[in-house]
Amino acid sequence: MRCICDQCAAENSSGTSKCLKDLWIFEHFSEGQLQALQTIGIRREIPTGQLVFSQGGHADELFLIRRGRIKLSKVSEDGAEVTLDFRKHGDVLGENLFSGAGTYPVTARAIEGTITCGFNLNDFQSLILQNPDIGLSVIKSMSNKILSLSNRIESIAEVNLEDRLYSVLSCISKEHGCKIGGEYQFPFKLTHEELAFLVGAHRVSITKAMQALASKDRIKCRNKIITLKSC
Repeated sequence: MRCICDQCAAENSSGTSKCLKDLWIFEHFSEGQLQALQTIGIRREIPTGQLVFSQGGHADELFLIRRGRIKLSKVSEDGAEVTLDFRKHGDVLGENLFSGAGTYPVTARAIEGTITCGFNLNDFQSLILQNPDIGLSVIKSMSNKILSLSNRIESIAEVNLEDRLYSVLSCISKEHGCKIGGEYQFPFKLTHEELAFLVGAHRVSITKAMQALASKDRIKCRNKIITLKSC
């Protein structure tokens, strides 16, 4: 269903007022370019448990999550499914379609009832052919994003596993958690296997790092629900 961004606005506090025009990829767009982008918008409603797209599937659509939550996972060579990340309202899925890779590298599944707004790649390519300046604006935004990611990787590489794990937990808790007093409680369970993949470490090392963080009173973990003492 075609839509104008305002028609996808959140109806309650669990959603976001963020629009396609607020995404980093479009930060250099003029008002006229943004109006052109609105004409190809597509709104989708995705029930809990339904796939948004599958690993290896044809990458042909970008999604802005207006409401809900999405889990990203990947099947490894030995057939095991590993959790990579969680995306909530205001986040984007399918950015890799700009790389020309052709397929989605991960699987995205709704873990809550979700509403998205986005556009089809063919429609976007047609829009660029009609407005070449839009393509130049996208290139500028992507160049800035690459520089930002490079700086983040350098920062992560400098800290030890315990601090790196706490940093990842802090980011996830602030994005997805519920703040209770001076603590952030995760709204879902995370296994040590999932944390190991998110941090880039072995499960045994994650277990030791979690125990160290708990002993220093930086985190609490009960029934696999993690609470950060401070962020």
